[in-house]
Amino acid sequence: MHPVILGIGLSTQLVVQVSGQIPNFNLEKACKVLSEKTDQGYHDCLNDEKSARQQLATIWSSYSSSIRAQCTRDTVTLGMNSALDLLTCLQMKDDAGSHSKRAAGTKPPN
Repeated sequence: MHPVILGIGLSTQLVVQVSGQIPNFNLEKACKVLSEKTDQGYHDCLNDEKSARQQLATIWSSYSSSIRAQCTRDTVTLGMNSALDLLTCLQMKDDAGSHSKRAAGTKPPN
């Protein structure tokens, strides 16, 4: 199946909460598709996704609504529909923020 079609199919299984809640991705379906396309097993994928969801639960509210919305949009648009990819997006925003602060002349954290 073409990645774009796959992404559209998976994105129909997404329930995006406009409020401050973490989006509910259909992890089982995403892992089933992923395990058919890659070497990662279904159960390993599901464990990774559940772990990422737990991490998101602890950090989600610490991000601005605009960053949460942007990462959710990016994750869905790219057809990922994955808690792990959403977590990675947020972490990349952290890294980008750290680099821009250092470029502006602040010291990196010790």
